[in-house]
Amino acid sequence: MPEKKADTASSATTAGKHSPKKANLLDHHSIKHLLDESVTEIVTGKGFVEDVKMSNIRLLIGSIIIIIALFAQFYNKKFPENRNFLIGCIYILFNGILQLIIYTKEKNAILFTHPPAESFSSTGLVVSSKLPRFSDMYTLTIASVDPESISAKPPVEFTKSVTQWFTKDGVLVEGLFWKDVEGLINDYTKESKKSK
Repeated sequence: MPEKKADTASSATTAGKHSPKKANLLDHHSIKHLLDESVTEIVTGKGFVEDVKMSNIRLLIGSIIIIIALFAQFYNKKFPENRNFLIGCIYILFNGILQLIIYTKEKNAILFTHPPAESFSSTGLVVSSKLPRFSDMYTLTIASVDPESISAKPPVEFTKSVTQWFTKDGVLVEGLFWKDVEGLINDYTKESKKSK
């Protein structure tokens, strides 16, 4: 008898810790952010480890920009005289590099992963999403990080209305959304088994 009480107490505390995910249905950024965070949880829960190399590179370049800005702030010459230095180093060179990385590598990516440990694949996943403004159609794409690799698989995607996954109060119906995303991940992994 005491074991049943302990089981019900532990299940009640875990249920209390898990609050429903809620978004403002009038704000498409809020909806996209909530869906993207849920996709990240699902993909990492399937054994894919997040690759933070691109984020670290962006942070490094951002830190260099801040150091140059601080150097320019305390430079011997005052603002009008050091204007060329500021324009050349910060705004053109480093911000250009940062924007080039975002435009060419990241695009709409919300997650980069390493390949799973038990996998023979040498490439991880890049998970990207789109939710156009004034639209309810959410597109989720899973592709290989290195599409030129011999172990790269064809990308898979789905486009569905976000109204399928939210209640009228803005609460995400996680079971339905998880089912759709896990189905997409399974389609991607099945694609690899077919190609072998």
